[in-house]
Amino acid sequence: LKSNPSKNEEKEAQTQLTKSDELQRLHSQALSAYQQEDYEAAISLLDEILAVCVWDAELRELRAECYIKEGEPSKAISDLKAAAKLKNDNTEAFYKISRIYYQLGDHELSLSEVRECLKLDQDHKQCFSLYKQVKKLNKQIESAEALIREGRYEDAISKYESVMKTEPEVPVYSTRAKERICHCLSKNQQATEAIKLCSEVLQLEATNVNALKDRAEAYLLEDMYEE
Repeated sequence: LKSNPSKNEEKEAQTQLTKSDELQRLHSQALSAYQQEDYEAAISLLDEILAVCVWDAELRELRAECYIKEGEPSKAISDLKAAAKLKNDNTEAFYKISRIYYQLGDHELSLSEVRECLKLDQDHKQCFSLYKQVKKLNKQIESAEALIREGRYEDAISKYESVMKTEPEVPVYSTRAKERICHCLSKNQQATEAIKLCSEVLQLEATNVNALKDRAEAYLLEDMYEE
């Protein structure tokens, strides 16, 4: 604008330049907060920058990392999904989304996201390894549920025991498997075992409606009406 000044444009340019300097300063502060592991401060600074730089994939990925460190994986997912769209062939974002869903116990969404990663790069080592794990677990859960629908409770129990062996590291799967085994035991008139297992689930998740219902059914079988 120096070569061809116009009042309005010059003012606009100055404003944008000031804003740009301010955003660069915030960016430096955000990186510094992240390096010092002050993730809350980093998120707050990144919020300010992303309100202006909406389409910056790298900043979204950084904020997602902060959310993960702060124990807010659901918020990380929306930033990573945006980053996956904004940056071509972003296998890393799909891998991270899939892992988060897996940790949260949503194996079906995890499978669908890891497939997106493999569509972009079928030789991606991390994605392929995660894909094999999730696919195996997904298949076991699906077949266990099919057995329950057919009333084959013994077989379903053994299938859910396999689920716990397949994924011993992520607690949500063991809890869900125990909840479903308790259901099978209750349906199979094995009241004592059902009560014991449902109680285990309820110690971990006091408001688990399915476990409460199944334990109630088991109590009825034992004529324990008060309980």
